Amino acid sequence: MLYWRVRFQDNGSFMNTNNQSFDIYELEKKQEELIQRYNSVQNENTTLKVKQDELVKEKAKLLEKTNMARTRVEAMISRLKTMEHGT
Repeated sequence: MLYWRVRFQDNGSFMNTNNQSFDIYELEKKQEELIQRYNSVQNENTTLKVKQDELVKEKAKLLEKTNMARTRVEAMISRLKTMEHGT
């Protein structure tokens, strides 16, 4: 963990050991912004996971349909070859 030594200033800000001033209200504002960003990213992530699941299911269905079509075409080709050799 990172610890800073700070001193409270009369104007409501703090001064760290490097004489860098920062306002507690600015920190709170930035914290709120980060929380909002986090929530936004978390919601987007959830939405993307749902979409990914839907796409994975759709892909599985399409692969199944493709395999069924391939089987039918192969069967038709086989029947045509049989008919060709039978005549």
